[in-house]
Amino acid sequence: MENFIFHNPVKVLFGKNQIAQINNEVPQDKRVMIVYGGGSVVKTGVLQRVKDALQNDIIFEFGGVEANPHYETLMRAVEIVKSEKIDFLLAVGGGSVIDGTKFISAAAKYQGDAWEIVKSYGNVVQDALPIGCVLTIAATGSEMNNVAVVTKAETKDKLFFGSPYVLPKFSVLEPEITFTLPKNQTANGVVDAFIHILEQYITYPVNAKIPDRIAEGLLNTLKEDGPKALTQPDDYEARANIMWSATMALNGVLSTGVPADWATHMIGQEITGLYGLDHAQTLAIVLPALWTFCKKEKSAKLAQYAARVWDIPVQDELLMAEKAIACTTQFFESMGIKTHLSDYGLGEEIIPIVVAKLEEHGHVNIGENQSITAESAAEILKLAL
Repeated sequence: MENFIFHNPVKVLFGKNQIAQINNEVPQDKRVMIVYGGGSVVKTGVLQRVKDALQNDIIFEFGGVEANPHYETLMRAVEIVKSEKIDFLLAVGGGSVIDGTKFISAAAKYQGDAWEIVKSYGNVVQDALPIGCVLTIAATGSEMNNVAVVTKAETKDKLFFGSPYVLPKFSVLEPEITFTLPKNQTANGVVDAFIHILEQYITYPVNAKIPDRIAEGLLNTLKEDGPKALTQPDDYEARANIMWSATMALNGVLSTGVPADWATHMIGQEITGLYGLDHAQTLAIVLPALWTFCKKEKSAKLAQYAARVWDIPVQDELLMAEKAIACTTQFFESMGIKTHLSDYGLGEEIIPIVVAKLEEHGHVNIGENQSITAESAAEILKLAL
């Protein structure tokens, strides 16, 4: 087990009717800007519930944050924050809205070119406005971590940054809010969370029993309850377990004492930035191909995963690894998420374009062993066709 430092101060308000508690978490008599995406939070009444819960505060609204939030849109929000002297930001939405709000909070306090926040991976951030979250989609785990992903639409650059300054002060998780999600968003969320876990789990053994066992429990939960949420969208227990699994998948607990991969994310985010596929779709395309390419290096953990999550009998390690890849691919497909580039009308012509973006962003020598090069990425994408 490797050395680690773990610190996560985010307060979670989980369960039914937790939005009513917001007034106890947001400082009184502050100028609060609510940030949200499309009209779903308006139609479902969530936005009004949030506004009703905020007492003795001056409220502003900023809507229209895209999936894969655009830098250009977020900068308009930054202008409002500065001109209106906003004190507190409240994200009401899924991971994209929360990520966008994190960027707004940092950019509002940054004196230089705000894109430097992303280009530096957050290293230039020295201050940020406080933020809170009301989660509407269980997926990214952004509600309990310090990472955000932002897309510059003009150049099709999708990059991430992280900073302890953008950790939410609190996050409200009401499973019932997710009852009305479209099936594709539910499926995307489950697959996204599933792969977040796998990025930290399928590497090489370091005898880290605690994060391994937690990861396996979360994977089994998503495997069991993900399909239930598609067929029974108002199953509270399934939704609750999915929501907490997605949060636990990326709140830092699973990364304690273990190596992490994240190459699937590095490659997948370039596909999203260039071609607009959903984040979970690109991950489901890349992961099985990457595992196939790195099967020997990952065989020990793939075999462990095969036995503990997919109940595959102990046998030859490489054979177990192959079966684990097949079971994972089948699970994604059963959730309605396709696993090949060709399923989305993309072919071999995109490979040099994606690889060029990886090189432009310095995302070469990636993976837990830094062994996936630009040439490796090209081979992985061929396997994903």
